[in-house]
Amino acid sequence: MIAAKSYLGKKVAVMGLARSGQSAAEALKAGGAEVVAWDDDVQKCRETELLGINISDLTKEDFTNIDALILSPGIPHSFPKPHVVAKKAKKANTPIIGDIEIFVKNFAEPRIIGITGTNGKSTTTALVGHILRSAGLPVEIGGNIGLPVLGFENTLDAGYQVLELSSYQLELTPSLCCEIAVILNISPDHLDRHGGMDGYKAAKLKIIESLPENAIAIIGVDDHESNGIAKSLEENEYKNLRVTPISGLVAPEKGVGVLDGNIVSNINRENEVVISLHDNAILPGVHNWQNVAAGTAIASTLGIPNNIIKNSIASFPGLPHRQELVGTFNRLTFINDSKATNADATARALSCYESIYWILGGQSKEGGIASLSKFFPKIRHAFLIGECSEEFADVLKGGVKFTNCGTIQNAIETIKNNIPSIYNDKVAILLSPAAASFDQFESYEARGDIFRLLIEEQILSNPDLRGCLS
Repeated sequence: MIAAKSYLGKKVAVMGLARSGQSAAEALKAGGAEVVAWDDDVQKCRETELLGINISDLTKEDFTNIDALILSPGIPHSFPKPHVVAKKAKKANTPIIGDIEIFVKNFAEPRIIGITGTNGKSTTTALVGHILRSAGLPVEIGGNIGLPVLGFENTLDAGYQVLELSSYQLELTPSLCCEIAVILNISPDHLDRHGGMDGYKAAKLKIIESLPENAIAIIGVDDHESNGIAKSLEENEYKNLRVTPISGLVAPEKGVGVLDGNIVSNINRENEVVISLHDNAILPGVHNWQNVAAGTAIASTLGIPNNIIKNSIASFPGLPHRQELVGTFNRLTFINDSKATNADATARALSCYESIYWILGGQSKEGGIASLSKFFPKIRHAFLIGECSEEFADVLKGGVKFTNCGTIQNAIETIKNNIPSIYNDKVAILLSPAAASFDQFESYEARGDIFRLLIEEQILSNPDLRGCLS
């Protein structure tokens, strides 16, 4: 654990006591700060108190006596309405920061590879960590994925820190300084938390602002917003950055992308083939190809040989809940894409398969699923779950056959009953909800875990269904 000695003798409040909040409280206490912590969840407070942290209701705290507020990224500080604790801190001019700001100020020798984007952050972060480890480089993976950053080993030879950085985290890390910064893509998401698209984009751009002169910016060029950022950086020679474009569609000049089904690099020589994508079932689709391009660009920048990059990509196991292959039944394929909590993420999954049994629904996000209509001809049947079932049904009517199942359990039961009539067809049974999970589940992980369990128990291990194959 990192001891946050920059706060020695100071009084610091921690609001939000999930993993990163608890880690921040412990790091601050270890560094000699007076810590007061709170969470609206009483159970989280009890758990943190057992760690020896002072629990105090921050809604009643006098913030004129507090030097900093460490705020969980999930708690609003501005839009749509600031949490009462954030409001009190602002009124007292108390700085509001996140755990990554503590990390930046207290880590011995940070060498941060920062990765952001609306979609693909987690997969790219994990892939980059996998490549660096395969190359024998010391590396830690964290931020919005894996270990809280304040749990890293704080040594001078710690190597690289590959951090997945959300828009929320970027807003709360004013001292961030990345060695390499990546923006994969930008599409509308979390707009209520940022006051609109301009605010959301501004939060993402903080990762570029964190770069020193002559550093490296790796930018996706497959969407309008990110492509515009790449062009602007080059045209304005911002900080004299070396801008490396990445794509899952084309092979950009001086960048990394796709040509004839291969990942090719134009960084050191023209159209240098790194790896074929034809047989990679773990990273399917244009969006994942862009993730691979990002990983390749980072690795090439660090001087990792192509043969190591190739072997690392081939051995990458993927991540749970991100087009995770749960299993197959004859010609049927079962895919867990529970992480797809917006239409843009679901579009990436729908583009990968030609005949789909689609499980969707949950807590709707702005924009719904109207933008997915171009994929409707691929949908053999849709199975609606969650509170936005009626909203999504109105969009599907006339274009897609659907069943309003209510719960994921009912959806799997309905699909199971259809197995004898479809098992000889090449169909993807895809959970890609295009909605948040909080109406029925604690998290998208919990939703995906239930899907995986139900598929394994009711279909893949079902002896009665196995009889279909004999």
